[in-house]
Amino acid sequence: MGIYLSFNKFTTVSNAEWVGLDNYKRAFNNGDFLNALWFTALFTAVSVVTVNVFAFLIAMALTRAIRGRNIFRTIFFMPNLIGGIVLGYIWNLIINGVLSYFGVDISFKASYGFWGLVLLTNWQLIGYMMVIYIAGIQNIPRDLSEAAEIDGATSGQILRHVTIPMVMPSVTICTFLTLTNSFKLFDQNLALTAGAPGRKTAMLALDIYNTFYGRAGWQGVGQAKAVIFFIIVALIAFAQLKITGSREVES
Repeated sequence: MGIYLSFNKFTTVSNAEWVGLDNYKRAFNNGDFLNALWFTALFTAVSVVTVNVFAFLIAMALTRAIRGRNIFRTIFFMPNLIGGIVLGYIWNLIINGVLSYFGVDISFKASYGFWGLVLLTNWQLIGYMMVIYIAGIQNIPRDLSEAAEIDGATSGQILRHVTIPMVMPSVTICTFLTLTNSFKLFDQNLALTAGAPGRKTAMLALDIYNTFYGRAGWQGVGQAKAVIFFIIVALIAFAQLKITGSREVES
C-alpha cells in the first residue's frame, strides 16, 4: 500500500490520484531531502565505526578479571534503557550548557548538531553492543589463546588472528544493529536539533516526517521518500550482512 500511495497525490481526507513518478521527481528535486540523505549517510558511517570500536574495546576490558566488572557492565548498559525523546532533551541541555560559555547553542552550526548526534548515539548504543561483544568474547575457547601464547604470539597477534575472527558473528550482529538504528534515527534527532539550523541537521526519518505532516499536499512525496528510504536501508543492510557474513565463513 505504501508503494502504491507513493505514485499518488493524496491527503488524509481526499482520495488518491495517480501521478506516476511525479512524487519521486519532486522528492529528488527537493534540496532538503538530498541534504538529509547525505547527512544521514555521513552520520551513519561515523556512528557505525565509533560505536563498534568503543563497544569492542570496553567489552575486552570488562571480560578481564577486574574488580566490579559487573557493576561497570550495568552502568554502560543503562543509557540504552532511556527513551529517545528523553535522551535527546537531556543531551540538548548538556550540550547547550557547554556551548553557552561560548555564546552559542547547538543550532548555531550544523557541525555542532552532527557531533551532538554522534555523541548521543554512542552514549546510548555502546553499552548494548558491549553486551553482545562480551558474549562473543566469552565464547572463545581458552585453548586457542593459550596455544597462541605457547607459540610465542604477542597480545596484538592474538587479538588480530584469534579474538577478532572468533567474534565475527558478534561483529555482524552489532554492525547490522548500529547501521539500521543510525539510519532510522528519529526521536533523538527531533529532540536534540529538530533539524536546526535550517533543516541542515534533519536526518531522513525527520525529513520524511516534516514532508508528510508539515507541507499541505505533499503526502505523496513523503510516501515516495519513505519508499526510497526503505530501499536504501534494505540494500545497505543486505550488503553489510553479506560482507561480514563471508568473514564468518572464512574464520
